[in-house]
Amino acid sequence: MNKANGIFLAGALLLPAIVWAHPGHGEAGLLGGISHPFSGLDHVLGMLAVGIWAARSHGWGRWLVPAAFLGGMMGGALLGFDGFVLPHLESAVTATVVVSVLMATLAARLPLAAKVAMAATFALSHGLAHGAEIPAMASPSAYAAGFLAATGLLLTFGVGLGHLAQHTKREGWLGAVLAALTLPLFWT
Repeated sequence: MNKANGIFLAGALLLPAIVWAHPGHGEAGLLGGISHPFSGLDHVLGMLAVGIWAARSHGWGRWLVPAAFLGGMMGGALLGFDGFVLPHLESAVTATVVVSVLMATLAARLPLAAKVAMAATFALSHGLAHGAEIPAMASPSAYAAGFLAATGLLLTFGVGLGHLAQHTKREGWLGAVLAALTLPLFWT
């Protein structure tokens, strides 16, 4: 077994435990906010995919899409902190992940304004999920600062992956991996 197959197998064995970012939250404040986006495959894939399709924009547009995502996430979090929760929120988060992964996989070319609007809209559900699940003892501002910083890191990593994939002609492989990793979201 080569190294890549071993890594894939290990990831597949761990996948059921890491698919959702929303089981109990013990950490409060900044550390809880930083760890939350990394605690589930739904958030990680969604943010990486948005970064990947943002990388197809040129110049400052490449960073406007992640900025819109962060703004939408903060707006959703503020609503969640105030107790606003949409019915079927987890389904909405999953739907945004699936569409984001499809856009990354299919190398969708959309006008920048459409990408910005989609990113901000998709981020609302992620922000609502983060805001509604704030631990009882957490400081909302510290928690929000933490998950926004972690989200920014994931988006930046996604932009880097997208840029690298474009320049090494590996966009098809990257899209296939994202699509394969999205499937377990439907098993749980």
